Amino acid sequence: MSLTALSIQVWLHAYATEGVSDDLAREVLSTFTPGYFRDIIADPAYRLFVEADGENLLGYVLLDLESPCAEKNYGGVEVDTLYVQEHFHGRGIGRALLDHAIGSAGARLWLTAWAGNAQALGFYRAYGFIDIGTAWHEFEGQKYENRVLAYQAA
Repeated sequence: MSLTALSIQVWLHAYATEGVSDDLAREVLSTFTPGYFRDIIADPAYRLFVEADGENLLGYVLLDLESPCAEKNYGGVEVDTLYVQEHFHGRGIGRALLDHAIGSAGARLWLTAWAGNAQALGFYRAYGFIDIGTAWHEFEGQKYENRVLAYQAA
């Protein structure tokens, strides 16, 4: 349940920048269900790493091991989701989760991030990701631009 609640909170904070519309509510409530997380945890194609303080979930990173990036033939492992609760931004949690992801899956990580999420894009660039292209997320007839980012080890 904590994964569901944290995901909804972080997702709404990032995407509902003009308030919560019905289409955004339907998208987030249909995506981050307890069943979704049960399926992901049971699927060997995914790796889930969490950061917690006792029983309190602070953030997580979800890797999709079977989603190679086709952009510029990058390949690699997709960072499907990296969410840290806003109260804990700036404490190194996102960096630690990415470090763990690289230690587990290798340095060829890639991801997509919404073009309107300047905070996330800045974080990924500071970590060492570079912009290699465009991807589109579509729901309810709306298209949202995402940037495709690939990790470049220093």
